Amino acid sequence: MTELNFKHLRYFWTVARVGTIAEAGRVLDLAPHSISAQIATFEAALGVSLFRRVGRRLVLTEAGERILGHAEQIFALGDQILDLVRDDTLRRSLPFRIGFPDSMPKSVIHRLIEPALHVERPGRLVCREAPLAELLAELAVHRLDLVIADRPMPPEVSVRGYSTLLGESTLTVFAAPALAARLADGFPATLDGAPFLLPGEDVAHRGALLQWFETQRVRPSIVAEFDDSALMKAFAQSGTGAFVAPTTIADTVCHQYGLEAVGEIAEVSSEVYAITTERRLSHPAMQAIRERAGKMG
Repeated sequence: MTELNFKHLRYFWTVARVGTIAEAGRVLDLAPHSISAQIATFEAALGVSLFRRVGRRLVLTEAGERILGHAEQIFALGDQILDLVRDDTLRRSLPFRIGFPDSMPKSVIHRLIEPALHVERPGRLVCREAPLAELLAELAVHRLDLVIADRPMPPEVSVRGYSTLLGESTLTVFAAPALAARLADGFPATLDGAPFLLPGEDVAHRGALLQWFETQRVRPSIVAEFDDSALMKAFAQSGTGAFVAPTTIADTVCHQYGLEAVGEIAEVSSEVYAITTERRLSHPAMQAIRERAGKMG
């Protein structure tokens, strides 16, 4: 009689959730060929094929879909067992793990998650910065409790999760004082030909910002593009060019970097989402973050 190998089941479950052997290997810290071999052994033991290849991704077969449903229940029960031991004596030592893309403004992240440190008996806060795809893969296998991003869960991602809009803000153009003085009078027409620092392609509001330039018939001189918002502010601080950031953090941007607000872009907004594996933000730390987001809007 075949006995279920739970290690193989976890490998299968991870691949099914993240969609590729390579990504599962990164999440599990195993070589892809090792995972492939384990999956093949699991299929041989069960006597069924669990995946079929479509392009570069693995798609579940009918048998795989049925087994995945049971695997979800098994590992959900495992999470419930962990919850049982999260009593008052242990909660302080249990980390609350938050991930966010490097494109997110650090001051926004700080203002959002700082209240998580002040809930009753808070756990240790662990912050993880990485590309959104990597964060979602880690969320899928419960290495993260929460992902904060500037967009909801992408529809093409196979991770089972839920997106909750925490808040949104208009954008404001900022620049070093000398450049701001040149741009403020007559904004936004003064942006035409002005040196500008553009957010990277991973930033959700980039497309809307470029469209706004077209609508206003201005063509800034794009000096550089940045995925990292902190690095972009540092370049702006030296006078390299103007850039945009959420209006809600205008005071922080001006005070921390010595910059000045040039003008507001009311037609373009920056959004913040909480992405979790649970439909409801029931964890006290998550509730504290959501309450802070409501006050930032």
